[in-house]
Amino acid sequence: MSSYAQVYGDWQKDPEAFWGQAAKAVDWIDAPNKIFDSTQGPYGRWFPDATCNTCYNVLDRHVQNGRGDQDAIIYDSPVTNTKRKLTYAQVLDDVSALAAVLQDFGVQKGDRVIVYMPMIPEALIGMYACARIGAVHSVVFGGFAAKELATRIDDAKPKLVLTTSCGIEPGRVVAYKPLLDEAIRLSSSKPEKVILFAREQAKADMIEGRDYDWSSLVEAAKKAGKRAECVTVKATDPLYILYTSGTTGIPKGVVRDNGGHMVALTWTMKNLYGINPGEVFWSASDVGWVVGHSYIVYGPLLHGATTIVYEGKPIGTPDAGAFWRVIEEYKAVALFTAPTAFRAIRKEDPDATFLQKYSTKTLRTLFLAGERADPDTVAWAEKVLGVPVVDHWWQTETGWGIVGNPVGLGLLPIKHGSPTVPMPGYDVQIVDEAAKPLPNGQMGSIVIKLPLPPGCLPTLWQNDCRMKESYLEEFPGFYKTADAGFKDEDGYLFIMGRTDDIINVAGHRLSTGGMEEVLASHPAVAECAVIGIKDELKGEQPCGFVVLKSGVTQSPLEVEKEIVALVRNKIGPVAAFKIAITVNRLPKTRSGKILRGTMKKIADGDEWSTPATIDDPAILDEIAAALGSKGI
Repeated sequence: MSSYAQVYGDWQKDPEAFWGQAAKAVDWIDAPNKIFDSTQGPYGRWFPDATCNTCYNVLDRHVQNGRGDQDAIIYDSPVTNTKRKLTYAQVLDDVSALAAVLQDFGVQKGDRVIVYMPMIPEALIGMYACARIGAVHSVVFGGFAAKELATRIDDAKPKLVLTTSCGIEPGRVVAYKPLLDEAIRLSSSKPEKVILFAREQAKADMIEGRDYDWSSLVEAAKKAGKRAECVTVKATDPLYILYTSGTTGIPKGVVRDNGGHMVALTWTMKNLYGINPGEVFWSASDVGWVVGHSYIVYGPLLHGATTIVYEGKPIGTPDAGAFWRVIEEYKAVALFTAPTAFRAIRKEDPDATFLQKYSTKTLRTLFLAGERADPDTVAWAEKVLGVPVVDHWWQTETGWGIVGNPVGLGLLPIKHGSPTVPMPGYDVQIVDEAAKPLPNGQMGSIVIKLPLPPGCLPTLWQNDCRMKESYLEEFPGFYKTADAGFKDEDGYLFIMGRTDDIINVAGHRLSTGGMEEVLASHPAVAECAVIGIKDELKGEQPCGFVVLKSGVTQSPLEVEKEIVALVRNKIGPVAAFKIAITVNRLPKTRSGKILRGTMKKIADGDEWSTPATIDDPAILDEIAAALGSKGI
């Protein structure tokens, strides 16, 4: 039996008592007397009178409590053929030495530090070092274009940049230093220093007086016995800024505070993910994204677990068995990844033949998030892995799951297509344009009643006005998620897409997510995307793009005809679904989100530019050509 209903009810009855109790899992310098202050910030602040240090909770306390010899970070890099294990004691030593170096360069509490690094342990060490001395880190996804990096430098105004000579993608080396140098040239706010971790795959040109070698500085600090102690910060002080991806103009800097962040993440590790201290938790994301921040860098170590830093892909490094190898080798008990990863594995290896080479017996749960998990992919993963596949839904802004299936409280029945139910802290409602609640089964805007729980963004970096305008004004008293969906009679939430992805066909509001579900159910389809394209008569008409599985013998034309018939049959003529286009691949961000908005602009003939987050810009030309072949 799940204790979810009781726990959620406890939170509803007395939110402050609930979070006050959860806060006891954190080691405070000054424990909170006041749990919530509604007068601070755009909607209130959590633990306003408490003081703490996040790095202390991530490292020092575990070393003091006997976990010094336990692995904290496992680094596995198939792209460089490198494996390393770092214990809690080793990470603490590296972090406190680097933190002393930062202090020597004049970095103080409240100063910003940009971290521009790939999936290597040093990225985590850099983030912890900032947290140790109260500096605010802002991780920019490694390899981001110079112009995008420059806009973030100008907004955060960092004193210093932590970087590396390169990132490594399958088949190519991405030199970071020229991109960073160009970004600094373009920015009006110039960082004073750059500390660069040299990798053997690329040499970096260093600028005298500004650029310094990471390894030499840390080694010198250790030899001199220099170690930085933890600096006391307020619970409400910022831990980091994370810029939302794909922004144009001035990016939105999501702020995460120290206290609420620790309380929320610590609560989720046991209650949502069902992880015990000492176990190996693997989030196959990237430190540049929110999932990486929450569940590679901070969550597992706050809880005394072991985290895996994986520098590779689900396929091609070297094959579709890569994930199974990592699970077997490190005895991971849970894997958290994006549905895209499993669609890629399934496309490459539909019968999961690679899985037979490995044992995944330690794996208890697969967690999916980052985009909608189509029921077909979930069913395939359940079948091949034989473990619960738990979809859950959250955003960069919230930092942790809004809606999920709380494994630690006892698994609730899984419904394919639903991330299950709201977590404590989140009063999720479905409303119309006038913020009036809608009945079960009716689709509308998904909103969260204020205040947001601990761990969510208190504001945007130095911009309360934009915070209110972006998230709080449209539906007074609520946070706007910009997602659309409905609840069923059991209170399960179904996310059907961004509100922008609801298309209006001759006055009917239709969900592209619902259509994608139908497309994905076709046995030849590996992945798909549906967009609404301009239509003079109907306003919009749906257009479906499909990628076929490896080894499909049917002709693309045949599959396209069957898909059109399938949508007509499952959703009805109201969908007016007539255009299906087979493509070799879909344009995605590096985190695996399909760039539907850009695809729509191409189809509509609107002006478009290549998103900074795109994995391979050449795919957009392929999409344009495929549309052209259909006369669009």
